[in-house]
Formats: sequence, C-alpha cells, structure tokens
Amino acid sequence: MKKNKSIPRNKTTPQNGISRRDFFNRMGAAAIAASALGEISWSRLKYERDSKQMDFSRTPLVVQPILTYSTPKPRPQTSWRSWGGIQSHQDAENEKARIKKELTALKTAADFPLNFKSIIGIRSSEEASRLRESFDVDVFLIYAAGGWMDIFDAIHEFGKDMIFFCRHKSGPVYLWYEIISPRYLRQHTDRLAVKGVTYEDVVIDDSQEILWRLRALCGLKNARNTRILAVGGPGAWSQPKGVVPDLVREKWGTDIQTISYEELGPMIKEARADRQEVQRAISRAEKYLQDRRVSLETKREFVDKAFLLEQVFKRLMNKAQCRALTIKGCMGTIMPLAETTACLTLSLLNDSGYLAFCESDFVVIPAGILLANISGKPVFLNDPTFPHDGVITLAHCTAPRKMNGKTLEPARILTHFESDYGAAPKVEMKKGQELTNIIPDFESKNWIGLQGEVLDSPFLDICRSQIDVGFNCPSDLLAQKMKGFHWMTGYGDYFNETGYALGRIPIDWEVI
Repeated sequence: MKKNKSIPRNKTTPQNGISRRDFFNRMGAAAIAASALGEISWSRLKYERDSKQMDFSRTPLVVQPILTYSTPKPRPQTSWRSWGGIQSHQDAENEKARIKKELTALKTAADFPLNFKSIIGIRSSEEASRLRESFDVDVFLIYAAGGWMDIFDAIHEFGKDMIFFCRHKSGPVYLWYEIISPRYLRQHTDRLAVKGVTYEDVVIDDSQEILWRLRALCGLKNARNTRILAVGGPGAWSQPKGVVPDLVREKWGTDIQTISYEELGPMIKEARADRQEVQRAISRAEKYLQDRRVSLETKREFVDKAFLLEQVFKRLMNKAQCRALTIKGCMGTIMPLAETTACLTLSLLNDSGYLAFCESDFVVIPAGILLANISGKPVFLNDPTFPHDGVITLAHCTAPRKMNGKTLEPARILTHFESDYGAAPKVEMKKGQELTNIIPDFESKNWIGLQGEVLDSPFLDICRSQIDVGFNCPSDLLAQKMKGFHWMTGYGDYFNETGYALGRIPIDWEVI
C-alpha cells in the first residue's frame, strides 16, 4: 500500500483565531441564512433550469506571488549583506523570470482551478502597501529571498493565507532558508509565535510541495460557506438536537436550508401526476439500465421513481442555488412519499456533480464537502465496522459510481437492505484502489485520517455498497482512535491536503 507522500506528520497544529476575511465570510453566510426557497410547489419548480445548465466548477484559487529581496550597498570593514544569492535588481529580475517559469508549470500541472497574478517584487514594508489593491487574492505565495520581517508582518496584516518558498539548491540560495524558523515563525522564542502561520507553510526547493498546499486551500475556499438543502431538517447521528448543525455553521459558515416533508410530499405527488416528467424519468432510467455494467435486481418501477425523485431534488437545489443536499429520515420517512428509497437517487446526484448525503448527519457532512472540493471527485459516506486483522468493512446504500470523477464503476441495483424495498446501488469499487478515509469526531475538534486500499467488494447482508478496506496500522490502534460514527471515503491520497485545510478551521488532524 502506498505511503503518504511529502512531509511526514501525524498531527496538524490548529491555527488560532480567524482572519478578517473569514469573519466577513461567516457574517455573509449568516445574512443569507433565511430560506432561499421561498414559496414552492411543483408547478413552480418544474420550470427551473435543468441541471445541465448548473455550473459545478470550483471557484479558482487566486494566488499573488511575491519576491522579497534587498539590494545592499558595500560598506568598508563591516558586514553589509545577509546570506543569499539575490543581492541586486538584476538578480531579482532574473529570479522573477525563474519563478514565472515555475508557476507556469504548476498551473499546467494543477488538477484544480488556479490563477496566478503577476509577480511583485518587494523590498520594504512600505512597498508592501501596494497589496491593499489585492482584495481578490486568497493566498500570498512569498519567495523569501531576502528583505526583513517587517515585510512579512505587513503582508500578514491583510489576513490572507501565506505560503513561504525558500531555495536551497533549486536556484540562488535564499536568506530565509537560514532564518525562517527562529526569526519569523518563532519570533526569537522556542515556539510558534505568528498567529495563523505554521511550519507547514514553509516549502524548500520543491514546487510540487507548493501545489498540494494550493490544492488544499482551493478545496477549503470552496467548502466554506457551502449552502446545503436539508430535507427534513439538519441532524447529527445520536447527538442532541441542533448542537452539531450550529457548530458546523460556526466553524464552516455552512448555510443550511431546510425543506420539511410536509412541503416535499405534495411536490412529489404532483410530480408523479406530471406525465411529461414521469416519462422523462422512465426514459432516463431505461438509458441507465442499458449500461452492460449495470444489473437490475429489484423492481423496475423503483428505479423509475428514483429517477423522478432525483428530478424533484435537482429542481429544488437549483431553486435554492445550491449544489449540496442531505436527507433526514431516509430510512423510512421518504419511502411512502416517493414510493421508492432515496439510495439510488443520491447516487445519481453525486454522479451528476452534486454533493448528496443520506441521514442528514452534519458530524460527517463537512468532511464530505471538504474532500470533494479538494479532490474534485464524488465521495462515499459510509458506516464503518470494527477493525480486525488489518481489515475494516465500510458500507452504505448511496455510493456514487463515478468515484474517480471520470468513469462509472459497475453496479448492481438491489433493494435497500434494511427495508428490502426500493432501489439501492451495489457499486463494485476497484480492487487495489488507494483511499482517503476521514473519521470525524462528534465535537469537530479531532479528525482521524486512515490510509487504506480496497481489498474486496463483498456481498454481505448489510448496506449494499460495501468494501473491505486494508490498512497498515495495528487494528487495535485504529479501534482506539475511531471517533464519531460515519466515515467519509474518496479515491486517491489527499491526507496532506485535508490536514493542511483543517488547520485553518481549526480542527486537529492525525493520520494513522
């Protein structure tokens, strides 16, 4: 099994406090907390724009590269220059050309939306004042060739994320390769002393180390202030009412919109009476089932009705101007209304680019929103079992088929296990696939990451989409570390990115 790349770490130290940007973002989320749906009915909803017109692309991360340097003059019989190979205006121009070339390569390699602004050279805190015009910037990428701490202090005051790059062997050596830790990060003490800046914000030589940090920050930017439609209201698995949703609003700025079953029921009934909409659902279901990788092992009518329910949910999300949805009461309440289960419906939504979660469990939903926005791929909310012999089984009935973000995995369409009713996909996930598993805690303080890979997709008498996941740590250690209940799982290795993003919430992150 592939080991975690990049810097070794077990725990991310949270960054204390929130920036001014975060404060205003959260205030903005609170201001739109009133219902975005207004008065709704099927007759109003059916004319909402189709999902094909919705833009699910992530908002680009905007990065301002800065070269800090000095141009000292020789003085007799005294030290007149600091360490470093950038000592003149010409040195700085050459270095800016080198940086531009490296950033062009990074943008080409990025699998997430990324915009670099033109490089700015800064020699003093006074020159840093020009950054006041950079209101649209998310990250200051500081190439710390020279200059002094007052420059960093001036940049830090803008409340944006900061990443420091120092050269050792990738070009002219930088002054701050020597002193970034004792002088700036620790401020001449033995512990971190700059609010919101940690050791992980420093990169030496390797531009790829910049890239995953930017991927993390892009994911975080898109995860914050997410608007989500909670069918039946927000909840949290076995937790006191309202506590976890309020915590999620506070930490993530999440805008939770609610639609009750009393409102939803009549809409579904009207949609079932709409011949054009019903025929559209039947036609789409027929096309779905023609896929040779899909086998139908439940009543066809359950599948047709799952597609009709998906069409209702899409219209609702379009009306609410949100990409995310979760269902409370999916183990029973939705069934008599939809005359099917929501399992296949949620799977279809995830494959279409939405973020759709069962059980309205806001303990784990932020993990899904974050991981999906970091990776650009659908994610799988699941029930874990008890780890043993290096194996743990993860299962639920709502897995996406497009787990790699591009192609559909094979699937069997069965009944929902607990009710033996409706339509639920058994997605056959790829054996040997590397996985990122996130284990959130009930209090949103300490999340655990588990590296694993798909060993098998068994067919046990449990939720239909199920995988046996292999892992390398001792089973008893995992059992002791497990928190909360539900897990979030995605294809690929995004442990560094997840931990880097969580440090800004702040939530502790430990990979085992």
